[in-house]
Amino acid sequence: MNRETLLVDKPWGSFSQFTLNEVSTVKILTVKAGARLSLQSHQYREELWVILDEGVSVQIDNEIKTPAQDEEIFIPQGAKHRLVGAADKTCRVLEVSFGEFDENDIERFEDDFGRV
Repeated sequence: MNRETLLVDKPWGSFSQFTLNEVSTVKILTVKAGARLSLQSHQYREELWVILDEGVSVQIDNEIKTPAQDEEIFIPQGAKHRLVGAADKTCRVLEVSFGEFDENDIERFEDDFGRV
């Protein structure tokens, strides 16, 4: 399922709406300089990442990209994915998870911290 963010203009500016009356979990991920998350997938949720700070790289399956600040990245349920921090600074990513959220729903394929 492809999710689109709704942009609503207001006289004072605008807002971006990521969910409406849905079960979701919202987090801000902070990735240390040079660190990377495990290459992982989830059976029971999909994710939307909004890049808050430039510099992170995103891997989805075999594709790697370096998104711009405010760019939205959709992670389909079951896709292998990871974030890689910038070499020289800490970076943040807003994560909106759709579906059943459970930290045990992480299948790791590679992990720099021995959690495979």
